[in-house]
Amino acid sequence: MAKAIHSMIRVFDLDRSLSFYQQALDLNIAERLDFDDFTLVYLRNDENDFELELTHNHNQTEPYSHGSGYGHLAVCVDSAAASQEKLTKLGYQPAEVKEFHRDNQLLARFFFVTDPDGYKIEFLEKHGRYQ
Repeated sequence: MAKAIHSMIRVFDLDRSLSFYQQALDLNIAERLDFDDFTLVYLRNDENDFELELTHNHNQTEPYSHGSGYGHLAVCVDSAAASQEKLTKLGYQPAEVKEFHRDNQLLARFFFVTDPDGYKIEFLEKHGRYQ
């Protein structure tokens, strides 16, 4: 059986991205690999083994474009409202908390925030299938 171990995104300003992911998601550097032309940084926290790999190409002169195929990353949090408030205080401008209902049952409580490179991150409150 395959085990998901990481997802990679390219970042333009590595220090800015590291700060965002530490503040917004409590992700810390698990490993950093510096090469002549690029740097790979693997981020994780104590919640799981899955990592976010940040790839920084040293010669990149303009921010990356995402095209029409990029979706989003998703994380679970204890409280969508508390997480949204924390990110607002940090100046990251998260969207408002929304709810999905089906047959009068709450399916999800969530919001999105955008990282420094324009990637969307969905914060889902722990509920139902989102644990």
